Parts: sequence; structure tokens; C-alpha cells
Amino acid sequence: VDDLRDWVGYFGHNPQAKTPNYDRLARMGTSFTRAYCASPVCDPSRTALMSSLRPSTTGVYENNVDFRPILPPAKMLTTAFRDAGYFVHGSGKIYHEAYRRREEWDDYLDKERGDPRPPAGRSEGVGGIKFAPLAVTDEDMPDHAVVSWCVEKMTRKHDKPWFISAGLVKPHMPWNVPKKWFDLFPLEQIQLPPHIEGDLGDVPSAGVKIARPSGDHAAMLKSGRWKEAVQAYLATIAYCDYEVGRLIEAWEKSPEKDNTIICLWSDHGWSLGEKEHWRKFALWEEPTRTVFIWKAPGFTQPGGLCARPVDYASIYPTLCALTGIPAPAHLEGADISPLLRDPKAEWKLPAVTTWLKGNHAVRSEDWRYIRYADGSEELYHNSSDPLEHVNLAGKPDLSAKKAEL
Repeated sequence: VDDLRDWVGYFGHNPQAKTPNYDRLARMGTSFTRAYCASPVCDPSRTALMSSLRPSTTGVYENNVDFRPILPPAKMLTTAFRDAGYFVHGSGKIYHEAYRRREEWDDYLDKERGDPRPPAGRSEGVGGIKFAPLAVTDEDMPDHAVVSWCVEKMTRKHDKPWFISAGLVKPHMPWNVPKKWFDLFPLEQIQLPPHIEGDLGDVPSAGVKIARPSGDHAAMLKSGRWKEAVQAYLATIAYCDYEVGRLIEAWEKSPEKDNTIICLWSDHGWSLGEKEHWRKFALWEEPTRTVFIWKAPGFTQPGGLCARPVDYASIYPTLCALTGIPAPAHLEGADISPLLRDPKAEWKLPAVTTWLKGNHAVRSEDWRYIRYADGSEELYHNSSDPLEHVNLAGKPDLSAKKAEL
């Protein structure tokens, strides 16, 4: 899933969200409340996930870096499964769309329809934050075709084990979905994300520059349409939840239902005005925390909720562990299968997120430490300050904690 932050019911982070299918899947298996992307932007995040190599290893820091000359197919998750005898299907957005590599797949949905446009004369948001209700049906949406293709593959009988990837683009902008999804969230009932004036006051200049408060946020305040943007994002999440439900129903009807591992992830989070920031492209909690749910026969138990910090370099090695496929030597991520079996198992590793060269965030269960390329720092005690309002990096008595992180 693309651009889906922690506004999903099982987190309990935003009670406005309507996500019955994400929550249903979470009740079936193990869901993580502290799962983080390897990078808060599509191409670096997805490249790290599919290779288990971090941006600081590959140099894939931004969307304009073509990973294909850097990482041959032999390094990728798809190849590990193909070499193990799996038939590998794919559809929708798995890699960054500019850099699809068709030869990694046995079968791929190559032709997909474009996004429907809003009715003529309808405002399409505020500046670069695009949103509008559509006068179309769910069946007209590109993600619907992606899911339909996967449903057909999942319900047929296969003569060899199969691996299938369904890449849903929503809630990536534009937040344009059929009007009925907007209607679930009356504008007069919309609550803005928690925020305080001057939240960037103790953030170093490198962080302020990333936040760009004079850009999207200033335009949104001037427009008076902040609640409309929140409504549109919630509506787009609800639409995506419907498509996830279709995948769950197909899995339940599949002849391989009891022999199938499910891993659901979003490539990164999203900010909607927290710290005067919009979009991803930052190292705080909102742009980096994501939805992460597993159901694995013999490992997960219904309703498992894991608070240990993990990041997406873990997906490749964990799928290898669950299927018995030998893990290639180049993988940098940790196998988190012990946490699938016991969500409260001891876990000492932090999650690590990188945005551009030299800027990194380390997230433990209680703390977030950010160090920018110029050496400036942020430190948040998330267990007591979950919204990361107070930067503690300058406190001498916390120098040991910074060193540890």
C-alpha cells in the first residue's frame, strides 16, 4: 500500500479512521505498532524492502535514482522465490513506477487504467496537496483492476507454489476516490491531527528545511481547507480498505488458504500538518511509521500485537525463514519470525530510517534519535512524548542515551 500512515483502527491512533478490513486482518495474525520504513519516500523504501539493502548501502536515496543498474535481479526478493520453484506474479505498484523491471516476474499485470479525473470545474486541492471526490464507481479505479487481477490468480489452482504481490496505489495523492467514501466522513465532524504552535522551535535548521513550513503547510492554513484535506485522506484510506477486503475474501476462497503467508505493508507514513509538515520526506514518527500485518500458518496467533521496533529491511529475510528458502548472504535486515511467534519476545534491535544521504533516524521502543548530515540532532522520549514535541538532544544528562542510539 502506498503512503498509508498509522491511521488504521488497530493502532488506536486516529479514531476517525474506518478500516474494518485492515482491522480484520490484524485480528487474524500479528500486527506491529512500531514498524518503520527504511526511507520515507517510494523508490528508496521499496528498493530496500525488495533487496534488504539499506539506502546507505545502495545509494538509492531519492525517487530519481534508478536502482536497476545498481541492484541486479539476482539480489531481489522475487528471484529468491523464483529460484526456489515459486511462480511469481505481480500487479500494481511494487517498485517505484518509473523503474519497473518486468524480467523479475513470471507474470505481471502490465496494462492498468489511469486515475479518473474530478468533474469539470471541481477544485483539486491546495497547491501540491491534491484531493477531490469523483463521480465514478469503485470499478473505475485503477486499484480495482489490480485487485481483480490478483483475485483471479489467487482463486485458480496452481501446479507449483506461488508468490503474488498486489500493489495498491491509494492513498497516494491525488486523494481522489468516489464521493461515497467522502460521505463517510462529514466535514463538520473532522478533527485535525494533534499539533501545537511553534513545534519547530527546538528543531535544528536541517529539520526545519525538510519540514518546509512555508510551503504546503502555509498554503493549507491560508486556504482554510485543512479539514477538507484530512477528510479526503480518510476517504482514500477507506476506499483502499475496501480493496484490501476483496483480497482477503479471495484468500479465504483460495484452495491454498491454509498454506498461505500474508504480509501487508505500507511503504511509509504521511504527515498532515504535524510539525508544520505535509507529505513524507522527513524522519519524525508520522512520515516513518507504517502499517505492518502478518498472518503466517504455524507462527502467528490471532490478535497478536507487537510493540517491538522493526523496519522493512526485515521482510525479505523473514519470508525466507517462514518458507525455508535459504537467505542470501547480502541481506542486511533481521529475521523477525520470533516476533511473529511471540510478539512479546525479547528484541534488542532498533528500527533505522534514512532520508537523503547522511540523515538517519534510530527508533527504539522508547526513543527516537535523529542525526542530520551536518551533525545536528533531535532526541525524543516517545514513551512520555509520543507526539515528539520536546527535543531533548541538548540535555547533557542524556548524552549516554544518544551514544547508545
